[in-house]
Amino acid sequence: MSAQIPLSFEFFPPKTPEGTAKLRATRQQLYALQPEFCSVTFGAGGSTQEGTFATVAEILAEGVPAASHFSCIGATRDTVRQQLVTLRDMGVQRLVALRGDLPSGYGLGGEFQYASDLVAFIRAEFGDAFFIEVAAYPEFHPQARSPQDDLQAFATKVKAGANSAITQYFYNTDAYFRFVDDAYQLGVDIPVVPGIMPITSSAQLLRFSDACGAEIPRWIRLRLQAYGDDIASIRAFGLEVVTDLCDQLRTAGVPGLHFYTMNQSGPTLEIVKNLGLL
Repeated sequence: MSAQIPLSFEFFPPKTPEGTAKLRATRQQLYALQPEFCSVTFGAGGSTQEGTFATVAEILAEGVPAASHFSCIGATRDTVRQQLVTLRDMGVQRLVALRGDLPSGYGLGGEFQYASDLVAFIRAEFGDAFFIEVAAYPEFHPQARSPQDDLQAFATKVKAGANSAITQYFYNTDAYFRFVDDAYQLGVDIPVVPGIMPITSSAQLLRFSDACGAEIPRWIRLRLQAYGDDIASIRAFGLEVVTDLCDQLRTAGVPGLHFYTMNQSGPTLEIVKNLGLL
């Protein structure tokens, strides 16, 4: 049975044969939810490019639309053009266009400074061959000078030719709705799909959130810390919090839900089951 709201899933390229086998099993379990597409992340400076393209090829071979993440920092127009030709020839029709994280000790080298440069380049070189997703930050990009600058950067990516956006994960729906409203005031009317991060480990979540600037509301942080090493309680609480978040978003009519699966099927399946979508 297909869900009443479009779902999509993000994976990262595995680094070991065991990881590859595990991800295949994970995907098969999640395909039962009939995702609109599955995306695969791409390392800084293309460090996981081979793994990304191989995973994307497998997903396509399994009969599911696949989106390759594509970061441009440190890249040249020639390398980007070659990689995009490769993806197009593989049958990829969807990209998640990102600036990408700067590798440590790395200047702003390369011919692309911003994701908007990449979006404009893809449109100029490939027309409408790709459906382009871009990133959105309801709680603002950690490197943005100000919230207004961040909104402006988002609007620039959209005007350069983005079709849709996926947000950084968040646990505060007000931040998401305010972001969408503010972007709309700037003339942005593409779908902004909420990114959903299941909570399975408090240490991992706190580490990720500190790195990417996602806000964990104080009440969630304190509850997680209070559970200490009680993994069962952390997971039960996390499931409840994220199900409620998704329910609020779905009730408000968001255009879809994009799950950061961390290459696991269990947490996402549980949330979707709780929502009555399974």
